[in-house]
Amino acid sequence: MSESPPTDDPRPDDMRVAKSLVIVNTGHGKGKTTAALGMVMRAVAQGWQVAVVQFLKSGDWKVGEEDVAKRLLGVEWIAIGEGFTWESSDLTVDAAVAQEAWRIARNLIEAGQHRLVMLDEITYAMNFGWIDTADVVAAITGRPERVNIVLTGRDAPDAIVEVADTVTEMRKVKHAYDNGIVAKKGLDY
Repeated sequence: MSESPPTDDPRPDDMRVAKSLVIVNTGHGKGKTTAALGMVMRAVAQGWQVAVVQFLKSGDWKVGEEDVAKRLLGVEWIAIGEGFTWESSDLTVDAAVAQEAWRIARNLIEAGQHRLVMLDEITYAMNFGWIDTADVVAAITGRPERVNIVLTGRDAPDAIVEVADTVTEMRKVKHAYDNGIVAKKGLDY
């Protein structure tokens, strides 16, 4: 089925410029972090200071995007998670680490020095009850006006969706993992 190209301008008549935005990449499909990293690259290209806080990936994981972001782009990168919960020997430690990651992230947001703060996989920490969603909402809504925030992770809480300006849900149609194929270096990390 072919579709005719639009001939009427679809944009609202009352367009305005926002001082900052809150963006959420959620859903069970692949690409939430990857899309957020695209925003990181755009922000750096505009001369913005950028910080990334990863809530599940640990600093021991050597992922390509971290190396490029830190070394070539000058991004402040904080990987403070404990990794996959099913590999944890003590989930109370994972919870404490997530709370420390949130303390760092909240301080970065409140300081206002970074024009973009990426909170990678933060939805898991909220959904597991490790960090308080209401506290995250308060930090987002009370942020300095020039601070943009992008949050990633499955099942974004309703309160986060409510305060976001843009929410994209990645939907899984098919994934190699479902057929027993492990993550591929260079494509997945």
